[in-house]
Amino acid sequence: MPDRKALDVLVRNRTRAFLLVFSCAGLLLTGCSAGPGTGGAPDPANAPRATASPRGQAGAQVKKADAGVIRGLGPITSSRVPADTRQALVVSGAGVDSSIASAVLYQREAGRPWAPVAGPWPAHNALRGWTDDHVVDDLRSPIGVFSLGDAGGRLPNPGTKLPYDQDEQFTESGIGFLGESLEGSFNYVVAIDYNRIPGTSPLDRNRPEGEEKGGGIWIHVDHGGPTRACVSLEQPHMEDLLLRLDPARNPVIVMGDVASLVR
Repeated sequence: MPDRKALDVLVRNRTRAFLLVFSCAGLLLTGCSAGPGTGGAPDPANAPRATASPRGQAGAQVKKADAGVIRGLGPITSSRVPADTRQALVVSGAGVDSSIASAVLYQREAGRPWAPVAGPWPAHNALRGWTDDHVVDDLRSPIGVFSLGDAGGRLPNPGTKLPYDQDEQFTESGIGFLGESLEGSFNYVVAIDYNRIPGTSPLDRNRPEGEEKGGGIWIHVDHGGPTRACVSLEQPHMEDLLLRLDPARNPVIVMGDVASLVR
């Protein structure tokens, strides 16, 4: 009959061996040895040549998807940003019935994710907020993604690469909704391609979808209060925007209240 003390030692050794095998198998199944959060990247010279684990593939897919998504935009809104667009001015309204907004210019290089390059800038939109179905004189700004290709203003071109129409017709006078002066509002403007013909001056009066759908919607100099349908930025920020916009990057504006943009 074996010695009882020797038998106890044998059982303990076999138990330790079983636990060690089980623990190593668990690490291999979860891919922990090369997963994120390990404290450092593996040496490429020693990296295994085997196909990446399912966990590694999922990580690569997330990074690829993130590269085409701007922070704060939902899948529907993001899908409306053209694939070849490399600049996007995102104007986020405080609420669907609010005239207060914030603007951030995003940019991306080929193969890299979107990144903010200017802003956030304070902005105004229409007096009554936002709408998915803008009509003339509803005092709401249209929600959507629209190209930005034409600029102009009463003042000389500050150096924008966009086609620029300097004209004395870019003038506004009178009093805004809060009693503020509208003087200088059109010192600089960028036409938002809503119900207009791209490639024309912002002053062009053609309305391809009909007069009832409104038009003449611009980004222009802020006058300290709500607009009729436009988006407005303070003049230094308008100048900055004009200098940054590049037609080679197919710039767009993504505009709407926060809740609508995350759809």
